[in-house]
Amino acid sequence: MILGAVVLAVGVLARRVHVAAPILLLIAGAALGFVPLLREVELPPEVVLLLFLPALLYWESLTTSLREIRSNLRSVVLTSTLLVVLTAAVVAVVAHAVGLDWGAAWVLGAAVAPTDATATAALAGGMPRRTLTTLRAESLVNDGTALVILALAIGVSAHGMAITAVGVGGQLLLSYGGGIAIGVAVAWVATQVRKRMDDALEENVVSLLSPFTAYLVAEVVGASGVLAVVICGLAMSQIGPRIAGADTRTQMNAFWTLATYLLNGALFVLVGIELQVSVRDLRPGQLVVGLLGVAVVTVAVVAVRFGFFFGTGGVLRLLERTPERRAALMTNRMRLVMSTAGFRGAVSLAAALSVPRLVDGGDRFPDRALVVFVTAGVIAVTLVLQGLVLPLVLRRAQLPPDEAVERELLEAETTATEEALESLDGLAGDVDAGDHAVQRSRDELEVQLRSLESGEDDELDEDQQAAADYANLRLALVRRKRQVLLRLRDEKRIDDIVLRRIQSRLDLEEVRLAAED
Repeated sequence: MILGAVVLAVGVLARRVHVAAPILLLIAGAALGFVPLLREVELPPEVVLLLFLPALLYWESLTTSLREIRSNLRSVVLTSTLLVVLTAAVVAVVAHAVGLDWGAAWVLGAAVAPTDATATAALAGGMPRRTLTTLRAESLVNDGTALVILALAIGVSAHGMAITAVGVGGQLLLSYGGGIAIGVAVAWVATQVRKRMDDALEENVVSLLSPFTAYLVAEVVGASGVLAVVICGLAMSQIGPRIAGADTRTQMNAFWTLATYLLNGALFVLVGIELQVSVRDLRPGQLVVGLLGVAVVTVAVVAVRFGFFFGTGGVLRLLERTPERRAALMTNRMRLVMSTAGFRGAVSLAAALSVPRLVDGGDRFPDRALVVFVTAGVIAVTLVLQGLVLPLVLRRAQLPPDEAVERELLEAETTATEEALESLDGLAGDVDAGDHAVQRSRDELEVQLRSLESGEDDELDEDQQAAADYANLRLALVRRKRQVLLRLRDEKRIDDIVLRRIQSRLDLEEVRLAAED
């Protein structure tokens, strides 16, 4: 109840004060940590890794652009692998210089190396499509690399595991290859099951189970559960439109939009609460070291990200030999935005919290409390400071608007309307439609086509005005029917079940008419 109330209140407040909701949610969570009732609340890593992460990553994968990922594949691969390894190494060196044990320093580096998909989606809006898609793809994939480094660091520190080139290569192969294979397999199974269903509720149960199945199966065999979920989501984003009906999609979009909104908001609040818990876990005298660690590690992750984007940009420009390929590279303004949008989030905190408290032999894991505290601090600083700075950077960068989206929308609507008009007579024969229905459909399609070709939505001709009047009248009738139904229910003349059944049909009709208006 408290989480839901905070998410609701902060969402309303964020729109009024024009500050990104994750920033306010994090602050609200930190404030809740002072409430005596909530002082014992912690964020178990299993909750993030087994509940929050699959759902949030799956929806992000379903709603991203696979085409844009393919066109920016080189950048995505470099940022999700090389940048993660480089960040982890630099953070480990800096953290060790501050005073952390080498094992704890590498664990910290692995934890704060990846950017967070949910934070990126919440804070990086308003960007051109290419920039935003590259950021989202990076944050979807880089968790796999970071978790491999984390597993190696914990294995060496807690279990005395020996690191060899063969062992590391095998771990990476299993993580990435296994994650990709399992994601594809789960998507194929889900597709075959959904093809044999004709009920929206049942199909959406399969949709709900898909990311958790992919994650758990991958984790059981030692592969990357994160990558399995992402690949499953990307595959379903291509397959889903071919196998799902309108009612299934409407229900799925409504469910996932609400569910991910609540999960995302609750996650930021819980991260804020965990800030309080991490402070209380520190031993006397560690707070100063921890604050110093937060400062230097934050500077390190930001500096490495800026250096990587601007450094690789110069190298790639030298390697590209043709003017066309050079023109397709990121501009310096785009690199500035990409570098600023390196938010850390709950995945980093879950990684730090997953470090065992004891190593083999019964001793305490060195500096575990410091690792958790510094990770939580870096998350807070990057979310708050970079989240506030990013809008200023976007205004300063003045990235050109992405006109391809509007152009493709117009082309798609025009082509669809033209081909629908061409096939009208054949379809009318298939469904045995009368002459009146055929003529009215032809008139509506021709009006739509003229509107698309002219591009003038505000100057309606007589046919368009008549269509608008028709839609407005139907909307008014729908709303009047709803008022009558509510009065009949209040007078106990009809049951709530009757009200809901009729109201659901009226709602669908209103959505359709409102879209046409």
